Amino acid sequence: MIQRKPASVVARFPASTKFFVLDTNVLMHDPTSLFRFEEHDIYIPMATLEELDNNKNGVSEVARNARQASRYLDELISHADSNIVDGIALELHGDKSATGRLFLQTEAINGDLPARLASGKADNQIIGVVRHLQDIHPKRDVILVSKDINMRIKARALGLAAEDYFNDKVLEDTDLLYTGTRALPHDFWDKHGRDMESWQQGGHTYYRVRGPLCPSLLVNQFVFLEDEKPFYAQVREVSGKTAILQTLKDYGHHRHNVWGVTARNREQDFALNVLMNPEIDFVTLLGQAGTGKTLLTLAAGLTQTLENKTYSEIIMTRVTVPVGEDIGFLPGTEEEKMNPWMGALEDNLDVLNKTDDEAGEWGRAATRDLIRSRIKVKSLNFMRGRTFINKYLIIDEAQNLTPKQMKTLITRAGPGTKVVCLGNIAQIDTPYLTEGSSGITYVVDRMKGWAHSGHVTLARGERSRLADYAAEAL
Repeated sequence: MIQRKPASVVARFPASTKFFVLDTNVLMHDPTSLFRFEEHDIYIPMATLEELDNNKNGVSEVARNARQASRYLDELISHADSNIVDGIALELHGDKSATGRLFLQTEAINGDLPARLASGKADNQIIGVVRHLQDIHPKRDVILVSKDINMRIKARALGLAAEDYFNDKVLEDTDLLYTGTRALPHDFWDKHGRDMESWQQGGHTYYRVRGPLCPSLLVNQFVFLEDEKPFYAQVREVSGKTAILQTLKDYGHHRHNVWGVTARNREQDFALNVLMNPEIDFVTLLGQAGTGKTLLTLAAGLTQTLENKTYSEIIMTRVTVPVGEDIGFLPGTEEEKMNPWMGALEDNLDVLNKTDDEAGEWGRAATRDLIRSRIKVKSLNFMRGRTFINKYLIIDEAQNLTPKQMKTLITRAGPGTKVVCLGNIAQIDTPYLTEGSSGITYVVDRMKGWAHSGHVTLARGERSRLADYAAEAL
């Protein structure tokens, strides 16, 4: 609990640096937040330490983060030379970007709060600390940082500055998120076709173009020109003002169907091109409900597993919210316990199984059994330490994963494994995750432009006219 600072200590703080008071949920969301405030100072109230202690037990992501935050604090305090009251240099951790100091509450603080706010509640104790710090540091900005919306509202209602924790956000505006596609201007060929070279290889036509648009293109990005004769291509190489474009396979034509499925729109065609490409190890598909993410992914997986023998089996996992909690002690295998979460898999397999009209009832039953034997349903809880070799790994509902969990899953991939992440960032169910800080937003942004990854944002719903109208009208 914190002794009042002597005048000399208060005076030596530069007024330009801010004082950030961290709520517990910030540390439990991102333990490294301690080192994300650059030159500014941070303050940890005793109520925050108490709540960290209360949440440290268990195997959930929150419990792991609480333990990691406590380890960071212990490391800083054990290496501190000066008195804790004067603050501990955050640089002691080895992160040179954090040049501020860490302050811990070392004395009882009875903040002057309205009588209606219960003094025993941890949130109100933290708000009281913020008010007290504002009183003794009138020339500094004292700001509460919390992921709790209601706590920020209460703080602002009392005239205190409060902010969300933004440092984990990949993008401020998800409208800026990479879509994987780009419309070419109508004068593209006029400006880029002067010294164009073209050749054919492996059933594709390649164009080497030069011009002002080329430096802004990314490898494996899909480009299109909707004209009298539509032009669809994928960027294969970018070097300065030169780019190589490769024409696509038309999966909209029934001749190129994938397990009986054909692309119904431009983006689905792009998605099948990236899913069926053995050179691409990592695929992300974003889109609203009904855009065909799971159906296209399963169709491509079954074709490459059962027909082409590229992969030995399909592994499907889905985020069960809350993530990382126990899947139960009732009798049953891991797969049986995951079945209630796998309705989407069952629905899509029903559709894929009906694509073969000539097989008859017995043939379809045999196909269904064969498919079942090649699709394994796994829980995320037991992924740590595993390595998947020659597998087609599908991570459904990936918008509910944190960047750290996403990294844990993707790094399970061994030689010959393809990882496909599916998600809809408009349907996030995990507390404190937003469109900007979701794990799928993180990987789309970080993996773009890599030669072995591809991304497509599916735009149009293809479920039914009722579903499409309801999505717009309701």
